[in-house]
Amino acid sequence: MPIKIEALQIAESFNIKKFREDFHTEEYFGTQSEVFYVFAETNQYLYVFDYGVIVLANYDALAKTALMAFAKKYTTTLIETPLFEQYQIEINAQLSSSIVKNNFVTVSAITPSLMRIITLNTGQSVALEYYEVLTDEMITSSKHYILELERRGKLSISKTNLLKYIGKVLNVKNSIIDNLYILDDPNLVWDNEELNILNRQLKANFEINTRFKDIDYRLQIIEDNLTLFTDVLNVRESSRLEWVIIILILFEIGIALFSH
Repeated sequence: MPIKIEALQIAESFNIKKFREDFHTEEYFGTQSEVFYVFAETNQYLYVFDYGVIVLANYDALAKTALMAFAKKYTTTLIETPLFEQYQIEINAQLSSSIVKNNFVTVSAITPSLMRIITLNTGQSVALEYYEVLTDEMITSSKHYILELERRGKLSISKTNLLKYIGKVLNVKNSIIDNLYILDDPNLVWDNEELNILNRQLKANFEINTRFKDIDYRLQIIEDNLTLFTDVLNVRESSRLEWVIIILILFEIGIALFSH
């Protein structure tokens, strides 16, 4: 029977340490940034990542609802409309090696290590989708100011609001950079050639590396825009300061003339 995998980006981050303490279930694998559980009796699997992604395998609607209600208590900044990605595992005992397709992978047998690789890549894919959305929003918002510069030669936004915008963009940008370790391969693929091949095939299927390069390119565009906005702000402040100095000089000249 096929195993359904569902990866969801439900928040900006998870408190993995607190989640592991309160979940009261023996973990198959865990670090400060991720934790993977195997439930042999129900043939279910759970992978939770500190960058706000949770991956469920073989969960029905009722079990999923209960788990999500519990997991949300350990999140920071829930996403209003969670992003999700579905994948499926089919089993064919006659296969000598796994076959990766667009919406499913066919394997000869299920093992915890194999499930970890598949759920990991599914989770990475939905996380990249979240960062794609964030970078799209930042580039779109900056276009407004770039068009204003093109049409008017200046920015009408106040210094305070521009600094708030720059701070918001930098905060998102730093969050993305901090979490790009998600592309790292787990150590277990280096000890198992079959898992290594499966991992590479899944990365190619989800276009993990290609999408990462695209996000990296967008981040460079965003950084260039921020540099531009900062330069414009500095020029505007310098111009304002020059006018203040000119006015003060004229004021002093006026006082001197008046006193004579």
